[in-house]
Parts: sequence; C-alpha cells; structure tokens
Amino acid sequence: MRRRGIVMLAIAAVTASVAMSGCSSGGGETPAGTTTVTFWQQKFEDYQQAWFKKYVDQFNASQSKVKVDYQVVPGDTWAQKLKAAQAAGKAPDIATTNYGNVSPGVAQGQFASLDELLPAEKFDDIKGNVKPFVTIGGKHYAYPMLVEPSTVLYYRTDLVTAAGLDPASPPKSWDELIVWATKLTQGAVKGMTIASAAPDLGWSSWGLQYNACGRLPVNDDWSKAAAMDPCYEKLLGLYKTLYANGLIPKQPKVGYADGAPYGQGEVAMMAGGSWVIGQLKNDFKAMIPKTAVAPFPSFDGSTGKTTATLGGWTLTVDAKSKAKQQAAEFIKYLLAGDPAIMADFFKTSGFSKYTVRSSVDLALASNPDASADPFMKIISEKVVPFGKAEPAYPWDISLAFGTAIESAMKGSADIPTSLKTADAAINDVIKKQSLAGTAPK
Repeated sequence: MRRRGIVMLAIAAVTASVAMSGCSSGGGETPAGTTTVTFWQQKFEDYQQAWFKKYVDQFNASQSKVKVDYQVVPGDTWAQKLKAAQAAGKAPDIATTNYGNVSPGVAQGQFASLDELLPAEKFDDIKGNVKPFVTIGGKHYAYPMLVEPSTVLYYRTDLVTAAGLDPASPPKSWDELIVWATKLTQGAVKGMTIASAAPDLGWSSWGLQYNACGRLPVNDDWSKAAAMDPCYEKLLGLYKTLYANGLIPKQPKVGYADGAPYGQGEVAMMAGGSWVIGQLKNDFKAMIPKTAVAPFPSFDGSTGKTTATLGGWTLTVDAKSKAKQQAAEFIKYLLAGDPAIMADFFKTSGFSKYTVRSSVDLALASNPDASADPFMKIISEKVVPFGKAEPAYPWDISLAFGTAIESAMKGSADIPTSLKTADAAINDVIKKQSLAGTAPK
C-alpha cells in the first residue's frame, strides 16, 4: 500500500505505452565476467524515468564488471509484481522502497543490511532526522534518496494583500489560519483547501497529529490506542471549523495530493505536499509569481515544531540477492556518490523534492537555480529539518483516525465521540493483527 499523494500522482502519470511487465533499459549481450544486477524502479513522473536512465547508462558505461538492468514498473502493478517475484525467488537485486515499507520489509527479511556493503562515511552524510527512517536495530537497510514534506502552506500573495493581510507574515497558529481563511473567503473563492475525506486525512494529518500531541494515536509499543488523548480535540476542531464555516470546498473535485484547485484559482490558500510545487511549475506557471510558501501553522503558534511528515524513497538491496556487493556499488554511485548527481535530480524536479545528504545541500548552495527558487530555501530550512517519518504501523490505524477527523468535521458525530470510535477501532486493529510489542526499535 502506498499511502502518500506522491504515488497517487505517479500512478496518474503511467502511460499506456508502459506494459505490465515494465520497460527496461537493459538489452544487449553481457560480456563474460560481468555481473548483471536488476534494478526495479516504480514509475513516477516522466522526468524521473529519464533521470534514472541517464545515470544508469553512465554507470554502465563506466563499469567493466557490473551492469545494471534498469526496469520501470507501473505503480498500479508494483506491489503485485514485486510480491510475485519475491515468491518465485526472482526479486530484483535493487528496488525503490518508500520509507514506510523499510521497517516491515526488514521484519519480513526482505532487505540486506547495507553496513557491510557501503563505507561508514556514506551514512555519516545522511541528515540526522532522516537517518532513523532507514535504521532498524542499529543497522541501515536502505539508502535514502529524497524527502517530500506532506504539509506545506501555499498562499496567494495578491489575494492576501487585497484582503488587508500581510503576505510577509503568514499565519503561525491554527487560530490565525482560521482568521486568514475567513478573510480570504470571497465570493466563489474559498479561503483554503485541505484534506476532507478519510483516506486523505489518514495520511495527510500525520504531521499535525504530531504537532497537536507530540505523538501519533497509538502508544510506543503498539499495544494500545491513544486516540482519546484530549490534545487531539483541538486538531479535530481545526478541521471542523474550516468545514462548518464554509472556508474550504465541501465537495472537492480532487484529492489532497492534487493542487489543481489552487492552481485554477478556486482557493486562496492550500495545505499541500511539497510535490505540488512541481505541478504548479508544470501546469499553472502563471500562479508561481503570486505564490508564497510557509511552514503549516502550529496549534499554538510556536515555530520549529513538526507539522509535516517526510515521505520519500530509498533504494534497497534484496536479502537473497547473489550480487549484493555489486548492487551496493550502484547505490553508492547514484545516491551516495558525487553530490552533483543528486543535485542534478533536485534541479530536474524543479526543486519540489528535498535533499537527505549534507553534501548535496552544499552542492545546491552554489547552484544559482536553487538559490533563485522562491520556495526551496523556506521548505529546506523551515519545514524539512522538523519533519518526522511516516508511521510504520498498518494503514488501518491511520484510516481509523482519518475517519474520526472526517466524522467530526462533517458533523456525523461530535469530537469526543469521533475520537472514542477511533480509539476502539485502533484497539481492534491491534488485537486482530497482533501488533502489541511489534513496533520497530
């Protein structure tokens, strides 16, 4: 299951020309004495396939003993294809893996530890708040590629000014956000857009759950629900106020991951993931000069607190691979090698995704395109450093809490009842899936 909006966009980008078996940049005969490693990449935006192929080809051209067979697999068939390959003992040597699947994969024995395959200094380069995303039991089982904050505040500077607000001083608290959304709701234009359906609320609110309570709605060892903690009442109250007061669209045409309502001028502000920057730059270029970004407000106005989780992708090596070291050599080259390679990726992405290595930050600091980007500095410095990992527990827990938010915001039940229902549902998931004591350490 892929819970984040990135994949929803990626699946939407899959073209009919990509067959279920995937497309490959392999081909040709492999010289004697050369080890071929297979690399499966889940299909994302088109530019990513071009970028991966460019560097696979460069790696292959630089090697005499290792060849990477690069294959792109459509997102809507990825899980089925990978599971079938694993069952048949034919899993790819290297695969793209999201952060949320690292811990479950390790528990199932799917991934090889990279500590014996890569130099220790390659892990030292990973940012401190990202390193735990790929570390289980003190060992590194994946190498991170990027992070994408789940929640950033976008706002129209022209509409903000027209409403008598200061675009240089965006809202810092949830109460201030309500004030802005109220003043910006004018005629057909709503004050903002935010998730309003349980499946989107289940994952897009993770950062705000951390902000409200400093934790997610289950205890640390996954043995008991914690959804009835009173601190969550203010979170549900935020959503309820936005919805009940008509400050957000009540029947949105698209889900949280899609920034089209903002790009089309239907709303003045947007809670959205960092990936929306790429969508705006590609599809709504005229909106860029009148758009500003800020960290999503915290419940009490304090800064430097988590309001976003950091989703993203890694490369992993299959635990049963017969070419682990060769696979790791490619990962070292692509993700952990010359910082200019990953700097090129972030430039290619339109700076809509963010670095996980300190050395790549330095490389981008000298890049004039990165310095000129209107969004990168704010998100890199004010959002990413405070982001937390997406939870590794089963999606059913997130969905139960997302259902509680939707129930409260739309008036199906009051806030205490909605949280009580979520608490019971989470405890039921814990019991039925025997989760107690299974939280990763």
